[in-house]
Amino acid sequence: MSHLVLSEINVYPIKSLGGISLTSAQVEERGLQYDRRWMLIDESGLFLTQRKLPEMALLQVALHPDHLEVTHRTKNLTPLRVPLETNSTRSLLVTVWDDICFAYVVSSEASTWFTEALGVDCRLVYMPDNSIRLIDPNYAKHNEKLNFADAFPFLIIGQESLNDLNNRLEQSLPMNRFRPTFVFTGGLPHDEDNWKTFKIGDVLFYGAKPCGHCAMSTIDQATGAASQEPLQTLSTYRKQGSNVSFGMNLIGLSTGTVQVGDKIQVMEAGPVE
Repeated sequence: MSHLVLSEINVYPIKSLGGISLTSAQVEERGLQYDRRWMLIDESGLFLTQRKLPEMALLQVALHPDHLEVTHRTKNLTPLRVPLETNSTRSLLVTVWDDICFAYVVSSEASTWFTEALGVDCRLVYMPDNSIRLIDPNYAKHNEKLNFADAFPFLIIGQESLNDLNNRLEQSLPMNRFRPTFVFTGGLPHDEDNWKTFKIGDVLFYGAKPCGHCAMSTIDQATGAASQEPLQTLSTYRKQGSNVSFGMNLIGLSTGTVQVGDKIQVMEAGPVE
């Protein structure tokens, strides 16, 4: 069996905006440090994503020692700086799918910037440590908290799984269509489907649920343009009920540092329900 090696680490500080590739990251209970701790909401407090606003893909985020910097790929907007430490005391309730939790409004400046960038009224909010959002108890191990991710703090996909998909497509797609946290090399296509518990370096993870993909994977992350793929092809061989699955959603069972190049050690294998 070939060695399984961590080849990519990605964080998405602002939900549904561009991702950032890292060489190492801190694994925290809610997800990687800084991952999806910010989010855009509409006037009613409901989360915004590329599903409704594909142009969110055009907003790129960079991580600096004390702030995020947000730029627009095509519009000539002054870059927005978002402090990593928020001083805001303006809290409100926000909705992510079926969950309601509280968050802080970052600043009127940030809200104005995103409203101009996207052409819709929106606000940028931040999830503080004392905001409680829990992983679905049907999958949680120890009442783990969650960031603003859809349902799970981590997603892992094997490079061989993407290679197998691209062999079936007329035009190859990059891994960023699926917005994984972790990518690994080695093994066979979809090996990750059968990992119940495994370690990346010294950090222990639990394979909670195959990741079902929605129309967001059809959006080109460089242009914001949508197409039929990869869902059309995936549905021919990766359909489970009404879902098309690709990659495995994870829960962290310990914390620590992971680095590109870390070996992956599968502790317990078998079909994940």
